[in-house]
Amino acid sequence: MKEQIDEPIKELIDKVPQVGALEWIGIRPQRRAPLKSLLEVKVTLEGGLMGDHFSTKFNKKRQVTLIQKEHLSGVASILAREILPSDTRRNLVIKGINLLSFRDRQFSIGKVVFEGTGYCHPCSRMEENLGPGGYNAMRGHGGLTARVIKEGTIRVGDMVKLVTQ
Repeated sequence: MKEQIDEPIKELIDKVPQVGALEWIGIRPQRRAPLKSLLEVKVTLEGGLMGDHFSTKFNKKRQVTLIQKEHLSGVASILAREILPSDTRRNLVIKGINLLSFRDRQFSIGKVVFEGTGYCHPCSRMEENLGPGGYNAMRGHGGLTARVIKEGTIRVGDMVKLVTQ
């Protein structure tokens, strides 16, 4: 059952005037491998980010994982340590826009179009990567999963914005 949203709130939800930027790209060449940082990556409809081990799997709802740069600071503050983008095992770090506003909506990074499919909840690897309490520090800050709607190449520095109909 879909939740009823009153009209003024729906109008606010539908407006995302901010434009963000792609800050970091990372792919995992194989399961449990360290993330490899890239300046650009080809994105395909079939597999998501080329070279990422998930590109060999057909999971349309979780082709790409994204995290908000501002949340890295929050997690770092909770854990009292520096958090690198690769520590979170997310593919893309976005700054300057609320990623959660893209859930169930289409957004673009450069000319590539994605659709936010759900929240990217932390896994047990967060305890390994971030240290004691890492899992709980990431709760509510894990970011978003997305599927590819329109393929192309994305580059660090590309604009990130809501696709309006």
